[in-house]
Amino acid sequence: METNTETPFDPLVTDQELIRQLIEDNRKKNLTIEYLQERIDLLLAQLYGKKSEKQPFELVGQISYLEDPPEEPVINPEFEEISVPAHKRKKSGRKPLPEELPRVEVIHDLSDVQKQCACGSIMTCIGEEVSEQLDYVPAKLQVIRHIRPKYACKTCEGVESNGPTVNIAPAPKQFIEKSIATARLLAHIFIAKFVDALPYYRQEKQFGRLGYELSRTNMVNWTIQAGIRLARLLELLRHELLSGPLINMDETTIQVLKEKDRSPHSKSYMWVLRGGASDKPGVLFHYSPSRASGVAQDLLRTYKGMVQTDGYTGYDFLDTSQEIWHACCWAHSRRKFTEVLKAKGKYQTKKAKTGHAEHALGFIRQLYAIEREANEDKLSDSERVVRRQERSQPVLEQLHRWLQQLSPKTPPKGLLGKAINYTLERWKQLTLFVEYGFLPLDNNLAENAIRPFVVGRKNWLFCDTVEGAKASAALYSLIETARANGLNPYEYLKMLFEKFPLAETDEELKALLPQYQVGTSPGEKQGAV
Repeated sequence: METNTETPFDPLVTDQELIRQLIEDNRKKNLTIEYLQERIDLLLAQLYGKKSEKQPFELVGQISYLEDPPEEPVINPEFEEISVPAHKRKKSGRKPLPEELPRVEVIHDLSDVQKQCACGSIMTCIGEEVSEQLDYVPAKLQVIRHIRPKYACKTCEGVESNGPTVNIAPAPKQFIEKSIATARLLAHIFIAKFVDALPYYRQEKQFGRLGYELSRTNMVNWTIQAGIRLARLLELLRHELLSGPLINMDETTIQVLKEKDRSPHSKSYMWVLRGGASDKPGVLFHYSPSRASGVAQDLLRTYKGMVQTDGYTGYDFLDTSQEIWHACCWAHSRRKFTEVLKAKGKYQTKKAKTGHAEHALGFIRQLYAIEREANEDKLSDSERVVRRQERSQPVLEQLHRWLQQLSPKTPPKGLLGKAINYTLERWKQLTLFVEYGFLPLDNNLAENAIRPFVVGRKNWLFCDTVEGAKASAALYSLIETARANGLNPYEYLKMLFEKFPLAETDEELKALLPQYQVGTSPGEKQGAV
């Protein structure tokens, strides 16, 4: 048996390679530890820290960073002295009670004995002091009785005509046929669920205290029937929404317990689109079991214009479309840089040392400051484009150069590397706003529209069936469209449920959309539709 006496590796070379390997392994492990620690710090900050993205300090002036950031924020000397113009302060104290609220007068008068002066004369009223208190009248249930007298001819008993022997007025048309619920009751139930986030089982208890056991099963059935009846109106709303130059899109999760061939714990999605004419915006919710790009493609079929999203890969098909321009959201870019600060604990002190993330946020703050000034000046779209090209474009060019230089020196797996790559990869979509005055910096219009759904989800948690999820999408669509157009959502739904049974053509249905109503904002006078 032969023995191999050859040494496979030179001892010196082996040691050197081993040292290099150990150094490389140690570097990778340190990076892994750093990434994991960063993730842990961010999760702890999200759990226990402030949720706001506002920062305790502000970088002033335009900053040039073609090198490593300095230790302290750069202050442009031109802005060191700031003169604040005279302004009016809001009067502090109690807010006056609205004039439109009904008044009930309670007179607290003196007795006849107290009105008599010591001299024996009767005192004369010379004025009065009035103070007001806000009162609450508890809700109450009542029953509407529809009485239809019946008429018959006692002389001929109907034999002289070919018509019915008994005449009676037709029954009033209802939004939900043969239902005990009036338009006002339906509007109240849906507003409580989809605006106030009050689940049906809690409403069931409230109705019980008012004297009637209205079951949650009835309320769920009414919701589903409402969703079915409103399908055509929702399609008209979609056409209105697709007619505008801009659509903001977003999506969020929803759990549906009884969905065919799917686990009750699987995630489904509620998509939202906000668009249409700037003075008549529309909001459309759409339920789907999938988050795939095919859902977005189907929702945007026949659309030509601008779509603004959060940069989710499901919208990547927009970048290759010939009829749709894809814009991304600066708020999401800002959020990723803010996460770097939260992970580093920078929010714990008012004066934090300036880092790369803080300097990136400084640039982004300049973009938003320019937009605030444009809003205050009430610029038109064309004037806004000029302002953006003059002031925002130089900031963008400076930020782009700095991020390109910083990117190769930053580990891509870290939070800062992800923030930089997110911004650079979507740079074209992020900078489209410079060319289009109607395009905002961020996708907050869609996020604000979907927020009531997200808040409500914390209370009612899930939908039982697919039909219930679709009905919820229909009612959220009309309610949020009403709010976007300054309408009181309760008054709008009441009007809709009263007039919907009378609408027979698409033109009559279209006239019932929130965009074509005249009303007030939810916080102002009620009954405005």
